Amino acid sequence: MNSIAKSLLKSVKHGRAAWLRSSSSRPGKQCSRRLVLGIETSCDDTGAAVVDDAGCVLGEALHCQKEVHLQTGGIIPVVAQQLHRENIEQVVEEALRVSGVSVAELAAVATTVKPGLALSLGVGLEYSLALVNRHQKPFIPIHHMEAHALTVRLTHHLEFPFLVLLVSGGHCILAVAQGVSDFLLLGQSIDIAPGDMLDKVARRLSLRKHPECHSMAGGQAIEHLAQTGNQEQLMFRLPMNQYRNCNFSFSGLLNLVNNAIAQKEKEEGTEEGEILSCVGDVAAAVQHAVAVHIIQRTYRAMLFCTKNSILPPKNATLVVSGGVASNQYIRKGLQNLAEANDFALLCPPPRLCTDNGVMIAWNGIERLRAGLGVLHGTDGIRYEPKAPLGIDISKRVEEDSIKVPKLKQIRWLAS
Repeated sequence: MNSIAKSLLKSVKHGRAAWLRSSSSRPGKQCSRRLVLGIETSCDDTGAAVVDDAGCVLGEALHCQKEVHLQTGGIIPVVAQQLHRENIEQVVEEALRVSGVSVAELAAVATTVKPGLALSLGVGLEYSLALVNRHQKPFIPIHHMEAHALTVRLTHHLEFPFLVLLVSGGHCILAVAQGVSDFLLLGQSIDIAPGDMLDKVARRLSLRKHPECHSMAGGQAIEHLAQTGNQEQLMFRLPMNQYRNCNFSFSGLLNLVNNAIAQKEKEEGTEEGEILSCVGDVAAAVQHAVAVHIIQRTYRAMLFCTKNSILPPKNATLVVSGGVASNQYIRKGLQNLAEANDFALLCPPPRLCTDNGVMIAWNGIERLRAGLGVLHGTDGIRYEPKAPLGIDISKRVEEDSIKVPKLKQIRWLAS
């Protein structure tokens, strides 16, 4: 472990860089219901929750590492791993305490095993396997993105099938949810995710030094400054316009933005690390480009699903989840797109869009009901840092070569 990682962990042990949230929406103990404990450690949040088969969240707890990773502008896997190790037992015990449930009363334990950071996934899996073996409980391995996609069924009455867009710091995926553990993958990012890109732009702009943004994550800072910026001052070429598929790309856009920032620094005579006077304009233009790229690919997914009768011709639903789904500018653009195409737009509440134990427990409930992936032995279970979601039909999407309106024709969608 390097010196930076050690110093960050030292600050955590002195109580300056971590917090624990716990809550309960338990209406009263329901002993006849099946209960699942969900455990999440795929990235940098340690989460646990107990959910029953009626969809009641009996208790949850979350240890967030945000303040630690803000100090370095990104997640250091070995630091995330160590913080998971130090906090997972406390988080699980807190979720059980708040729920008023003992391990003996659980029907199963559900844990994220794919995809995610290898070192982080390993902590959750090791703890969970020890727990289920000690108490002789069934184990339900969870696909992190499946859990994000199905969280909306906890908060809304929604039947299959539906279109789902998952946008976060680690993923950007368009898929059709046809059932529990039954997905058609329409497209995904071929390089970095939108949240990762926004964080990198924020670091390049040194937004941690901005008086209004010093305590904000990168994406939050971009959204905040964009509110007072003028997106017309910079125009970025949208990625992949020549490809009629539903894949995403953000690395090329990131290079264009970095070049534009360097040019602005040259024009203003500022050094890298200083705050540009036009920082709000840059933030607005970046946010707009990301939003329109996401909207265009989602529009094609809608048209493809309608054309091929994958979704119902009327009352189809677009579900949007993941951390970037909390960006109100992007969400408004998607709302307008949905309305223009007679789709309903559904999003989980913001606290359930980011990583948490509730979504893992709920996915466990869904799988328990369906009898899918409920294991009564733990031999051979492994975590998978990379794991596709469902059946990949992205080539079929590209073969249909569906044309969608160009930027100038859909700009109103994100205005």
